[in-house]
Amino acid sequence: KIVFPFAAGGGGDALCRVLAQYMSQPLDRNIIVENRTGADGLIGIKAAKSANPDGTTILVTTGPTMYLLPMVETQPSFDTAKDFVPVSQLVRFEFCVVAGPAVDAKDFKQFVAWLKANPDKATYGVPSNGTIPHFTGSRLEEVLGIKMTRVAYRGGAPIMNDLIGGHLPWAIVTLTDAIAQHRAGGVKVLAVTSAERSPFLEVPTLKESGIDLVADAWYGMWLPAGAPPALAKQISEAAATALAKPEAREKLLAIGLIPVGSTPEGLNREMAANT
Repeated sequence: KIVFPFAAGGGGDALCRVLAQYMSQPLDRNIIVENRTGADGLIGIKAAKSANPDGTTILVTTGPTMYLLPMVETQPSFDTAKDFVPVSQLVRFEFCVVAGPAVDAKDFKQFVAWLKANPDKATYGVPSNGTIPHFTGSRLEEVLGIKMTRVAYRGGAPIMNDLIGGHLPWAIVTLTDAIAQHRAGGVKVLAVTSAERSPFLEVPTLKESGIDLVADAWYGMWLPAGAPPALAKQISEAAATALAKPEAREKLLAIGLIPVGSTPEGLNREMAANT
């Protein structure tokens, strides 16, 4: 099984289900996805940490979750380097600032004006605490000089439901979570957090919008500590095979995920670059 520590229905969950479908053949086994939500991802991470390291349980989550959570916990409940075996970096993605119908703004400039005019309504959602959206929101508060209320959810899908329903004014989520509803007109992506404009939507970056901030991220795959390197390599190769399939790539690119695929060593290097 693939353990995903956030809610079903979002981009990361969709990634897991694509992997489950296309990794089953090279691994010659059925794969299910288990959403173990709560505690900003810690419940799912700890469930994977304590699983049998025989390859029957795989953790898929964001890289920032694995390198930021141990930094922000008062008493860290896991150590990525000691408690997990790297398997593969899977896909890259971008974050975005997205507004629901409760916000009267057509672009980021109008959005800032709305925030300043309505500080009492400036509540925003993030997929969980201790993540890049959390810190991006804090940075926006600092730059704009507006004290806002941050609400941590159990993933991007519940945030989108509240945005569309008008229960939440705005949020910082993955572009993957927001892109379909943006295209359908239910929400409006106002800016992306990447260094360059997204290849998926013609919207400005935060930096272009006057906010000196760049933040993008990726999903990775890990096994519990004790898993043999040969097993990690086998599963890494199965993931790479799955991500290389044209139909899998098409599904992922359609929701704003850029397939990567890497060796366990490649994932280790990426983690080291961010810590």
